[in-house]
Amino acid sequence: MNNQPALSKSLKVYQIVFLGLAWMTPMIFFTVYGVAYDAAGGQMVLAYLIAFFAIFFTAYSYSRMVKAYPIAGSAYTYTKKAIHPRLGFLVGWALLLDYIFSPIIAILTFGIFMHTEFPSIPVYVWVIVMNIILALVNIVGIKSVARISGISVVVQILFISLFCLFIIKDIATGQASSSTLFSLHPFLASDVPFTTIFSGAALICFCFLGFDAVTTMAEETIQPERTIPKAIFLIVCIAAVMYIAISYFTQIAYPGFTFTNPDNAAYTLVKLVGGNLLSSLFITVLIIATFTQGVSSVTSVTRFLYALGRESVLPQKVFSYIHPTFKTPVVNILLVTTFSFLGMFIDLNTAVTFVSFGALTAFTFVNLSVIVHFYIKLKKRSFTETILYLIFPLIGAAFIGWLLTLLNKDTLLIGVAWLTIGFLYLFVKSRLSAPFVKRDHSKVTVPEK
Repeated sequence: MNNQPALSKSLKVYQIVFLGLAWMTPMIFFTVYGVAYDAAGGQMVLAYLIAFFAIFFTAYSYSRMVKAYPIAGSAYTYTKKAIHPRLGFLVGWALLLDYIFSPIIAILTFGIFMHTEFPSIPVYVWVIVMNIILALVNIVGIKSVARISGISVVVQILFISLFCLFIIKDIATGQASSSTLFSLHPFLASDVPFTTIFSGAALICFCFLGFDAVTTMAEETIQPERTIPKAIFLIVCIAAVMYIAISYFTQIAYPGFTFTNPDNAAYTLVKLVGGNLLSSLFITVLIIATFTQGVSSVTSVTRFLYALGRESVLPQKVFSYIHPTFKTPVVNILLVTTFSFLGMFIDLNTAVTFVSFGALTAFTFVNLSVIVHFYIKLKKRSFTETILYLIFPLIGAAFIGWLLTLLNKDTLLIGVAWLTIGFLYLFVKSRLSAPFVKRDHSKVTVPEK
């Protein structure tokens, strides 16, 4: 009998939503504002609407697959179970880029903004401090992570609401370019090519990452078959409302807004909207947001590594270890913390490149997994089921797959190189040992119609 400690089931819907939003970080809108604005040709509303459209179908596919397989592992598990173990490994290998570099993005952003506030302290010092704190918080347990995430998300939503209220005030008092709150202009492409807007949408999909990460916590969630699907849709819809609202108000109020440096474009925008007071508050909230994004990112990647270790894809004794007291994957947390010290040596763009490729690749195959599992294997082919298990995921796969091809060539080359390394690892492992999957830790369940 296996007496190894297991993950503790304690998370409810609102905690999962807070964890997902904290991982997503609503303030990410501001950190990528300049880059996204340039990529979408200024058409932020349309770009976010397109990204939401693509993400919505993918979120639906995740909600179906987590009902079928309510265990840790996310896209790796779904592809492995629905399609093929070897393909599942390669998808998991791609997804590893997303998860393992996400903490580095949070750590780097935190270090950059803390260095802005305290110029005498180098960025690498903040990277070291942040890593240690993230490790300690995650080791203590998932409840502490959820609690911290909830506070951070509330603070971020309050700031975003305040930001929008400042813009509404400018419109109402005639200080903005528009004199009305209602306009169709942000929804019209004007003279910007649709290819440009779609390229912006491909980058903006990064802002929605987080809904998928919560599936890695299925084994720590009460009734995950019901809880996580609800949380996924709440996370995506809440994020879409916030992003589109900010984009809409800024586009109608300041259509001629310009900036010289995309990296600090958001700071310039915030200062235009609310002056020094709002810009100071902006820095404070952004620092809090990046901290909690790091906490949630470490939580997700360590649970993903746990799933890979338990299935013997990675060394089982190391990656599937659960601490008997804290009920958390302590070894994984320490390994991720060690890896995240790379934040002292790489730049933010490199980390974002890894994350974008990994996430979009995983999204594509989760959509395809729904088709294989439900439509082909379980033969759910009534009219309604055909729409739910063939048409919807096919739209999601096609849309996300297309957005994947719109990433720049360097990103695609790095992604292919990473997959090649994964394929070689898979080849060597299959020659040296038995097939990965020694035990099946899940039961297939058929979701309600």
